[in-house]
Amino acid sequence: MAGRVALVTGGNRGIGLAIARDLAGAGYRVAVTHRQEPVEGFVSVGCDVTSGAEIDEAFTQVEAELGPVEVLVANAGVNDDRLLLQMDEASFARVVDTNLTGAYRLAKRASRSMMRARFGRVVFVGSVVGLMGSPGQANYAASKAGLVGLARSLARELGGRGVTFNVVAPGFVETDMTAALPEARRAEILAAVPLKRMASPAEVAEAVRYLASDGAGYVTGAVVPVDGGLGMGH
Repeated sequence: MAGRVALVTGGNRGIGLAIARDLAGAGYRVAVTHRQEPVEGFVSVGCDVTSGAEIDEAFTQVEAELGPVEVLVANAGVNDDRLLLQMDEASFARVVDTNLTGAYRLAKRASRSMMRARFGRVVFVGSVVGLMGSPGQANYAASKAGLVGLARSLARELGGRGVTFNVVAPGFVETDMTAALPEARRAEILAAVPLKRMASPAEVAEAVRYLASDGAGYVTGAVVPVDGGLGMGH
């Protein structure tokens, strides 16, 4: 795996940045996408995953600087939480277009060179919410649940070409988003987690690194929870 080219979308902060740093530390040549500020230490390309043209441009740049992408981590995502009766179609569509259709666009572009090389690792960053559901997150949960069907369908399509597709499903992770939660809500969440703590972004990154590795060559179509036991049985 040393020297393989990895692309992490949304790699400018939080879980995505932790994944990028972890892969770089393991010897991968890492590129990241961002929507605002470039990320120091990596090949850093601007990309909005709702645009097929921008995705193609990002891959073209990475290919020119590092070579064909061998590992894709589709991490870029958004949320727009609101209860069903307050959720308009634009909100639902935007979240699904970014989190699910964006992953489809990325996987389709990455698969070209992976199929030719007869090697590829694609990891979608899902969520425990996609397996359990969550009030006020119908759009987000639907988009993350869709990643499972997408990964398993593509795993069946491209497995014969040596390309694997898996989903990492984090639970509640210490990020800027969870840090902004009211203390009462944090306590409520932790009470439901068997391990009684949130994950660190680094713990999610370690699961991604395993799925990206040569040693995970016989793992495909899997959903790997990193949720402290919150989603057991789902």
